[in-house]
Amino acid sequence: MSKFYTDEKNALIIIALLKANGIRKVIASPGATNVSFVASVQHDPFFEVYSAVDERSAAYMACGLAHESSEPVVISCTGATASQNYTPGLIEAYYRKLPVLAITSTQIVAKVGHHVAQVTDRSELPNDTQRISLELPIVKDDDDWWECEVKVNQAILELKRAGGGPVHINLPTRYSRSYDTKTLPTCRVLNRFTTTDKLPELKGRVAVFIGAHRPFSPEETEAIDRFCSSNNAVVFCDHTSSYKGKYRLLYSLAASQDQMDLASDKPDVTIHIGEVTGDYAGMGMIGKEVWRVSEDGEIRDTFRKLRYVFEMDEKTFFERYTAPNEAPSDQYLKHCQARLKEMQQEVPEIPFSNIWVAQQTAHKIPEGSVIHFGILNSLRSWNLFELPKSVSSMSNVGGFGIDGGLSSLIGASLANPNRLYFGIIGDLAFFYDMNALGNRHAGNNLRIMVINNGKGTEFRQYNHVVAHFGDQADEFISASGHYGNKSPTLIKHYAQDLGFKYLSASSKAGYEAVYREFLAKDAGGRSVVFEVFTDSEEESRALEMIRNIKKDHKKNAKVAVRRVLGDRSVNTMKKFLKS
Repeated sequence: MSKFYTDEKNALIIIALLKANGIRKVIASPGATNVSFVASVQHDPFFEVYSAVDERSAAYMACGLAHESSEPVVISCTGATASQNYTPGLIEAYYRKLPVLAITSTQIVAKVGHHVAQVTDRSELPNDTQRISLELPIVKDDDDWWECEVKVNQAILELKRAGGGPVHINLPTRYSRSYDTKTLPTCRVLNRFTTTDKLPELKGRVAVFIGAHRPFSPEETEAIDRFCSSNNAVVFCDHTSSYKGKYRLLYSLAASQDQMDLASDKPDVTIHIGEVTGDYAGMGMIGKEVWRVSEDGEIRDTFRKLRYVFEMDEKTFFERYTAPNEAPSDQYLKHCQARLKEMQQEVPEIPFSNIWVAQQTAHKIPEGSVIHFGILNSLRSWNLFELPKSVSSMSNVGGFGIDGGLSSLIGASLANPNRLYFGIIGDLAFFYDMNALGNRHAGNNLRIMVINNGKGTEFRQYNHVVAHFGDQADEFISASGHYGNKSPTLIKHYAQDLGFKYLSASSKAGYEAVYREFLAKDAGGRSVVFEVFTDSEEESRALEMIRNIKKDHKKNAKVAVRRVLGDRSVNTMKKFLKS
């Protein structure tokens, strides 16, 4: 009977990526748990498969074969104690930097610790037996596929990274008996480059996407600007990106439109730099392919489109891809600027909310100031509107918690006592961290705005996953009613008793009457707490209005069809659009 490949998708991904990377040498030890992998490579003439009964011997054979051939070698074993017998040979490989990929097959990991025969715990391995150890999932859906594909790429790349060495993959099996898969899946191949490598060609429309980033030096900004000019590129930013060069696009207002087809605005290739981003709208502007640039060289597949990783500093990357004699080009920048201007000119009159406050205030923040934003609602609201170029901004998007925004602001303010430090924070985040306001080192350069809607209003936004619970969400999910339930005096007395100047507003007129005092450089030698009372329903309405400035007939039609049909009938959708 003819045999082909297993139908176990995790094994198929491994085999496909081994072939894509030219890794053909396999030393297999006998067993039942690794049959899906071994039987599949056995019937593929691409692979050179050798047999070794003793796993200890197999690992040492791999050391000799890898050294002599200068190629990576795969070793495969079954469950029980088989993998432990690899240990001496893997230690040898570790200290000699030999590229040995140990694939230890196992029953499902959930069985560990339940006295199931031949199931051992491989979660903790000696440090000097592998550069990394990765556990693959049983692939049941797209998320499992993505996890498996990325981890196998990571394992293969680590075989030669920083001089190379052994890598461990723990491969669970379902003991499938089906070997009818005739063609291997097409898997995404990731590659890593360093400064000494020949770099791939950059083609098509290009954009840089910057997550949270430390301040750029003038030289780094200049390198990005020259790169963009040479490649007709743009830089998509938010208020944590730190880039203030010519090609900056604070694009959240355009990117967040629910009813606009922005396909013509998107790049082919996205250069991803920086760290975690809170610009969820901007993430919709990612291109077909992502190139990650970072000195850490780690695989960060944030957008699930990663193709290349460049383990180098950003300035070097941008300089390597800047053609010195290329004529300057900014057509893409002008296209996106025109789109953004169109949106800005059609912003409707929105209700009193965090978004309204941002619209009225962002451009008036004093020159040379620093501003910190609370995560989610505050950051999203202010990302819609540009700040003065000399204003620095950030948000605690690293851990993305609400627990330390006020402390971070006060800590930053200590570095420059003569500079104003603004903070825009929600009521729950304020009360979570309110003790920091009493720190004896807090100076007179703080301007703290508390958007008090009496709850975690994020959970009451019209487009949130729990929006359908309505008012029921208030009881527990959005934590409504705590901390004085929008008391007009609680924060007031606390702030005043600590020596802060206190302001408040609960309407547009009230805000316009006092906001200049909040922005003033001199507040009588005191820091300021400005409490702005908003309504959760108005916050949601403001967000919905700002995300629906522009309407696109065809996109609306597609949305309507999906609501009726789901994704069941593409042809039906096409017929509907033609009619």
